[in-house]
Amino acid sequence: MKSSQKTRRRRPLPDNALATITQLSDDGRGITHINGKVTFVFGALPGETVLFRYHRTHGSFDEGIALSVAENPSPARVIPPCPAFSLCGGCSLQHINPLYQIQHKEKTLMEWIKRTTGKMPPRCLPPMTGPTTQYRYKARLGARFLRDKDKFCLGFRERFTRFVTPLTQCAVLVPSIGQHIGRISDVLTTLDNRDHIPQIEVASGDTQIALIIRHMQPFSETDLSRLIQLAQELSVTLYLQPKGPDTVHPLWPVCPEPLSYTLPDYQLTYQFHPLAFTQVNPAINRQLIPHAVALLNLQPEDQVLDLFCGLGNFTLPMARFAKHVTGVEGDEKAVQQARRNAAYNQISNTDFYVENLFEPKAAEWLNTPYTKVLLDPPRSGAQEIIPYLSRWPLERIVYVSCNPATLARDLALLETQGFSLEAAGVLDMFPHTDHVESIAVLCNTKI
Repeated sequence: MKSSQKTRRRRPLPDNALATITQLSDDGRGITHINGKVTFVFGALPGETVLFRYHRTHGSFDEGIALSVAENPSPARVIPPCPAFSLCGGCSLQHINPLYQIQHKEKTLMEWIKRTTGKMPPRCLPPMTGPTTQYRYKARLGARFLRDKDKFCLGFRERFTRFVTPLTQCAVLVPSIGQHIGRISDVLTTLDNRDHIPQIEVASGDTQIALIIRHMQPFSETDLSRLIQLAQELSVTLYLQPKGPDTVHPLWPVCPEPLSYTLPDYQLTYQFHPLAFTQVNPAINRQLIPHAVALLNLQPEDQVLDLFCGLGNFTLPMARFAKHVTGVEGDEKAVQQARRNAAYNQISNTDFYVENLFEPKAAEWLNTPYTKVLLDPPRSGAQEIIPYLSRWPLERIVYVSCNPATLARDLALLETQGFSLEAAGVLDMFPHTDHVESIAVLCNTKI
């Protein structure tokens, strides 16, 4: 057998060890040093001495999992609200007091900004917080039938494997689904097509809840009848997805009401497709939007540019205060829905354009003399569009970020364009996870 075909033998993991934790990593793991080597220990907190087992070893660092606290349990430690926390990868910080979680996220954000730009923000915005359970209105759940156990598993992936966590309930999901995962799994176990369901998505509006079942083979009539009974029992709209996103169609009811959410402060209603991107945490979203609007200091004469606008989550509220708002987004279907939402809410001072903002080209929307910009990019950030911002007489920029590393990088780029950071802060869009959502405001130093 050629050497390239030989099976690589894994080195045996070191024995369990005791260690004192000195600090938390960005992703919430305890950091210690064993014989001079950095080791990240899941479930351990600063100041604690823990017994841990090794999970993986690498050349420059190792990873472990805390088994018990031997000495000095942290005052930040709490009992996780979910019994599946030790196994489920949906949450990573449930063992930490929510107040300490948000403090850690704030510290992570500020450290990224200081490390990348060389200075701290002049002002730290108060953190935005909300419910820490039953907050999640959007989720994608893994699904798998275990034939040897005659059991259907539905849940998030396990923390350290690609297996699906066999949940019976979920503390962070919208309760209409989170409290009934066990029941859903029981029904799916009875289906003839149970081997061919790889995932189920949850999408919730203010009052309507949808389940979207991805299936690789057609359902039998018996299966369809059982699924309809389940949808009726849970009072949810049930969609089927046999192939790509374009194949999503309702099973029950046949002609469902569109999913929607409202922003009462602005008298706005948004309709959206079950697979469309919406903020997962409506309570935080309703805090975030007025905060962003206030930071922009919108005036009746302002021409506003909303980059990565999605279905108009920020565009339409800003249109209540500005002369005109232009929304630009790469997803054509999102732009179509944004236009429909503007029309539905009788807002006429907006325009929406489809544009790949990672490879922007000459376009009509580039010719407007914008005075304010809102950026809400994906995790990769907005560095490709930042060079274009210097062409407009911008007074203020508000940047909403889901990745502190790319936010800090982009803040440094914006500084080279003549913008100065005024303030930054965090919002707890994903409690109990290491996800850091943040907001920053910049002003033009040339004006």
